[in-house]
Amino acid sequence: MPWGALAFALGVWLLQQTAVLPAPTFLMAGGVAGLLLVLQRRYRGLILVGSCLLGFGWAGGFAHWRMSDALPVEWEGRDVEVVGVVTDLPQRFERGVRFTFAVEQAEGLVPKRIALSWYRHIEPEIEEEGDEESAPSALPLPRAGERWRFLVRLKRPHGNLNPHGFDYEGWLLERGIRATGYVRKSVLTGRLAEATYSVGALRESIRSRMLRALPDHPYAGVLVALAIGDQQAIAPELWRLFAATGITHLMSISGLHVTMIGGLLALLVGWGWRRSVRLPLIWPAQKAAAVAGLLGAAAYALLAGFGVPAQRTLFMLAIVVAAMLSGRALTAAQILGTALVAVLLVDPWAVLAAGFWLSFAAVAFLFSIASGRAARHWVLEWLRAQWAITLGLIPVLLAMFQQFSLVSPVANALAIPVISLLVTPLVLLGSVPGFAWLLGVAHAVLDGLMMFLVWLAGLPGALWQQHAPPPWSVPLAVLGALWLLLPRGFPARWLGVALFLPLFFIFPERPGAGELSLSVLDVGQGQAIHVQTATHDLFYDTGPELGGTDAGARHVLPYLRSIGVRQLDTLVISHADKDHAGGMDAVLAGLPVADLVGSVPKSRRCEDGMSWTWDNVKFQFLHPVAADYERRRTTNAMSCVLLIESPHGRLLIPGDIEGAAEAALLARHATALQADILIAPHHGGRKTASADFVMAVGAREVIFPVGYRNRFGHPLPVVAERFAASGARLHRTDQTGAVRVRLREGMVDIVHERQRRTRYWHMH
Repeated sequence: MPWGALAFALGVWLLQQTAVLPAPTFLMAGGVAGLLLVLQRRYRGLILVGSCLLGFGWAGGFAHWRMSDALPVEWEGRDVEVVGVVTDLPQRFERGVRFTFAVEQAEGLVPKRIALSWYRHIEPEIEEEGDEESAPSALPLPRAGERWRFLVRLKRPHGNLNPHGFDYEGWLLERGIRATGYVRKSVLTGRLAEATYSVGALRESIRSRMLRALPDHPYAGVLVALAIGDQQAIAPELWRLFAATGITHLMSISGLHVTMIGGLLALLVGWGWRRSVRLPLIWPAQKAAAVAGLLGAAAYALLAGFGVPAQRTLFMLAIVVAAMLSGRALTAAQILGTALVAVLLVDPWAVLAAGFWLSFAAVAFLFSIASGRAARHWVLEWLRAQWAITLGLIPVLLAMFQQFSLVSPVANALAIPVISLLVTPLVLLGSVPGFAWLLGVAHAVLDGLMMFLVWLAGLPGALWQQHAPPPWSVPLAVLGALWLLLPRGFPARWLGVALFLPLFFIFPERPGAGELSLSVLDVGQGQAIHVQTATHDLFYDTGPELGGTDAGARHVLPYLRSIGVRQLDTLVISHADKDHAGGMDAVLAGLPVADLVGSVPKSRRCEDGMSWTWDNVKFQFLHPVAADYERRRTTNAMSCVLLIESPHGRLLIPGDIEGAAEAALLARHATALQADILIAPHHGGRKTASADFVMAVGAREVIFPVGYRNRFGHPLPVVAERFAASGARLHRTDQTGAVRVRLREGMVDIVHERQRRTRYWHMH
């Protein structure tokens, strides 16, 4: 790949790492300087610097333009009437439908593109904000391309932010979505116009036709994804299966599929062109076939949603066709480098997407093994390609997902030809009116493949999972992969293995003996807390249920995997409310748990007086008492109150106890509640944190695990003021992201994830 293209990509990536956007004048000056350096063409090093400056300036200009389209703070939570068009594909979920909306008219300062949820069955204990009114059942669901009027309530983009976790705010920015919200119940709501002809409407029509043709078929969503790139149609359990077998790239529109469609159309047009008497005299069949293939690939890429893999492939095909038409010869590196720059010119935020790195890395490794080597038998070439892709993507997969499939080469050896040469063509033909019967054939073929994949995923050790490697070890391992893929006979190829070792054997730091580490995860309106000693791990609560998924699967398990926790010594579920116990089943299914303790069914009871010691750190339950289990208590009143005492400080986690339970706790342990760190009881809600409780604890640091603009108003101002008046510092996960605390000799270290990982698009 040309070094100039890599330097341009580096500049784009560097801009996306900034916490504050540079001023437009600075970006313009840098861009002009970069252009002059590139145009001088005498010194290669200066050309690379100039390319980097151009990438930085280009991405910065785009960022300023997109960030200017923002929802003012004062417009959050207000009812706003909007008129616009439904874009993309609306996605149904358990309680309603979600869709993106292009705003054409609004009575206030509303961004041009917003994401809306229309709830029909509200569950108040799950929703962070919103009313409990369901949408009018008589109204139809919105469809892509339709014009609607809604009364909506919006908020600025906000997402949970945890160590090594998904950056939802960055994902929204890349898609140009500058506010999120929900549809209010209103007589204003209504469809103003039917769907006009558009790509979105066409995709919607194809999806509806396919789902009608495949009722109750378990893999219908996969076929929809292969036809129109609707990845939301695939169930979460199937994504886990595809990840375990390493074929995720095939279960949506990939570059391979785009190339195949373009190639098939080119073959058909070339075949027909050569059989004409006059057409070859007007234009050579080879060029006509190439243009037809490019147009077919472009149509398929647009139908698929124009994701990064499709973009990369389409740009590469366009470059090859342009070179053919002009009579120029381009190297593989030039083609890939030009495609890289083209993708980033269109979408500078593509560097934030895992698909960007996986797509370009896979093609780059294929080019690296193909260049300068004599062709061998196609089976050997296929095996070598699979080996190169598997080896080359290991560092990227570990850095982004902390896992990779060990059975991927075997799975892809069968899945690639079956999906690309059989299933996808059948699906595309079956999506044409009158040929729906082919969808049943495609599903039958896919069903056979899925049986093999399920067996493969069930093999011991099929999926390798580990801690997140240090950032510096990833490029080192990529270099090691390139070294290992050098031609046979190249000296010291074993050094490539040595460059991989830090990826696997540099482990995350744990607390020392007597030290304590605490992480309060950002899970919205709920609670999930990790306590770690030198050799043991305890997790207190597992976050909320989120409708179709939960915080255990979305936040807790990825976090624990990223920091190298392979099992939990104790899982405490303080009480049965969904915002605390919602992720319990996912955690129990995803990780070995030695001891389940709590006030929920199937757990060992937590009771006042229970205690144990790990690594010179004492753990003790202070509530509830044994008699409470025989009385009728609210779930909040049964919260397990845990006191943790280390030589360097004390930590109190009271769950959701309220007035009566708090008073009972004070009566029994008034002199034992003192703590340096306190997790605010019941998220700082009403009837909590009495003056006597605040004085008895005397915490220096108080952490509120709360959701952004949560419907309960937690923490209540009066509660926050009470703690602040006592001299405590307050930390809110909706403002800070995850809060990590380290108790060690002579100091208390506190790190806010939003401060550590801040980017210009994050709310500060």
